[in-house]
Amino acid sequence: MTRQLQLLLATTMPRKAVPGRGVLDPSVTRLRVHPGDLDLYLHVNNGVYLQMMDVARSNFIADLGGFGPLKEAGWFPVVAASTVKYRRSLQLWDRFEITTRVLGWDERVVYLEQVFTRQGDLCARGLLAGRFLARGSGERVPAPDVVALLGRDVVPPELPDDVAAWSRAVDVAHRTV
Repeated sequence: MTRQLQLLLATTMPRKAVPGRGVLDPSVTRLRVHPGDLDLYLHVNNGVYLQMMDVARSNFIADLGGFGPLKEAGWFPVVAASTVKYRRSLQLWDRFEITTRVLGWDERVVYLEQVFTRQGDLCARGLLAGRFLARGSGERVPAPDVVALLGRDVVPPELPDDVAAWSRAVDVAHRTV
């Protein structure tokens, strides 16, 4: 429940925008493991990682100053697909960082990487395909339109091979046929 409250605050009372921050610049969220994050084995529950990723993505949007423009456009983000690879456990009171960055986009979704590190050691890596919907109608907003709103004239980088393969495997990639 604590991460849901943290997400609520990160979304309704976002941190200040970072001047000059671009869509392709990484965003860092610093967190600490709380008792409510733990499972019976006393390490962070796998589902809590997803909630932490939600908080970090809200901070990413805040760093861009994106909440105002998105609200004005009537668009909101949703997760189309995600996967996480776990390397090292996070345990009670550990301080760690989540670095969120855009890897690229196609006509349908924006692809993000979210990396968990503790004192420089990789703990987990999440990949996410995010989509934006129009409030009220639920219509999909093309990813290039969202990037244009948040990042102005940004050229999409080539998607890493592993992410492109994953996007096809989970059927979120843009289809030309």
